[in-house]
Amino acid sequence: MEFKTLTLDNLEQEHICCAISDKKGENCVSSKKAWLKDRIEEGLVFNKLDVRGKVFIEYLPLEYAWVPITGDGYMYIDCLWVSGKYKGQGYGDQLLEQCIEDSRKKGMKGLCALSSKKKMPFLSDPKYLKYKGFQVADKAEPYFELLYLPFEEGGEAPRFRDCAKDGRIEEKGWVLYYTNQCPHTEKYAPLIAQQADAAGVPFKLIKIQDRQQAQNAPAPFTTYSMFHDGVFVTNEILSEKKFEKLLTDF
Repeated sequence: MEFKTLTLDNLEQEHICCAISDKKGENCVSSKKAWLKDRIEEGLVFNKLDVRGKVFIEYLPLEYAWVPITGDGYMYIDCLWVSGKYKGQGYGDQLLEQCIEDSRKKGMKGLCALSSKKKMPFLSDPKYLKYKGFQVADKAEPYFELLYLPFEEGGEAPRFRDCAKDGRIEEKGWVLYYTNQCPHTEKYAPLIAQQADAAGVPFKLIKIQDRQQAQNAPAPFTTYSMFHDGVFVTNEILSEKKFEKLLTDF
């Protein structure tokens, strides 16, 4: 099977590999594609297996990434995902190697990715990345790890910005930060905001609209970060059922 890179010319026609189908989540898919269009112009690469499945890698220069992370000359991996019947066939290795080769050609110093102490939903698998040579560059509360793969020894490692280190904000009640980097958020973030409102639960929805906001966000995972009474709770993109269960726990 061949790999295909999304471009401004083929973006509208191509399947973007997410778990929401084009027909069932048209608005969600279109929001992601609009986000991708602007990022491709900034150097984002979306490389995928040429199938209608979840086999892809998405990366861009760290200075353009929507994350509160600093580091000179690194490429940031937004997402590396292989699922379903395509797992165990070496596609993840191939995608990562293609990313490494492309980043070297572009003169980058290395790669970095957001992960966690143990495997968490929507974050890079730490076991896999460490097996591939990634090291821990920095940590942030409550479980985030910034992993990096330097191409040469002795370079300065990337770091989390101070604003995202302690997993706390000033606001009380439920507060959700999100972006359109993942199409799931455009569906579920407003849904649980409506759910909270119907239940009379204080809830504030904050959509991060640009890179500057994202790079100064209070949590490393700007795609989706939920706080309660000022404390970070989860980065998992919650369905209505999961949010209802979460409410009962607080």
